[in-house]
Amino acid sequence: MSGARPPAARLSGWRLAALIAIAALLIGATQLARLDRSPARVSLSASSAPPSVSPASPPPAPSVAVPLLRLSGSVPTQGTGIFAYAWKRGPVLGKSGPVRYFRVGVERGTGEDVAAFAAQVESTLGDPRSWVGDGGFRLQRVPGPGRADFTILLATRDTTSRICEAGGTNIWGPSGLYTSCRTLGRAVINLDRWRLSAATYVDAKIPLSVYRQYVINHEVGHEFGHPHEGCPNRGGPAPVMVQQTLDLRGCTPYAWPRRNGRRLVGPAL
Repeated sequence: MSGARPPAARLSGWRLAALIAIAALLIGATQLARLDRSPARVSLSASSAPPSVSPASPPPAPSVAVPLLRLSGSVPTQGTGIFAYAWKRGPVLGKSGPVRYFRVGVERGTGEDVAAFAAQVESTLGDPRSWVGDGGFRLQRVPGPGRADFTILLATRDTTSRICEAGGTNIWGPSGLYTSCRTLGRAVINLDRWRLSAATYVDAKIPLSVYRQYVINHEVGHEFGHPHEGCPNRGGPAPVMVQQTLDLRGCTPYAWPRRNGRRLVGPAL
């Protein structure tokens, strides 16, 4: 007999060889998987540059609200001379004292809404920094043409001039500036000032809404018997009866009769 192995032995050898090959493949795959899970290595050879990193975009700058100093567009200089009055009765403003009644009207042709104007008048006069803050009297707006102690009007330049001149007040100020006035039981707010404010407030970057509070308090203050005043302390807040529309007299703009719970008063002129 020859020395060759029987077929069964040869078959077992092939199986063994196949098993060894399969085992080698499995070991290699396992090592590759481990390499895949290991941290990536970066080659810094002379021919390869480090990966570029895009700088993070800076956060957007916060938006800053710019105060509205005056309204744009032309201002009507003439209206119809006829006033529309707020009809709904307003709340009682103030905490104590007798009630004084007032009406609110807007000249037709101004483009202003009488209800909106009445709301701004009431929010100003009802503020504790305004005239009712000392508790001496209260205020209430009455509807339409009802009986009232005084009236607050918003009118065009020409109508304001006509009403004021009838009471002896000239609204034609320097450099073409037209003011408001109080006369004959009426506080008349000039539409020019209501929309454009005044240079004293615009130069100081004071919002138009604050100037409107000032002009209401100032003209109604005349109705309550308060004359014009001067500046008590240079650089300090101006009393509301200073003619702040024309000249601050060394003070800074301030829209209210009261400050820190007390009346802010300047020297008599």
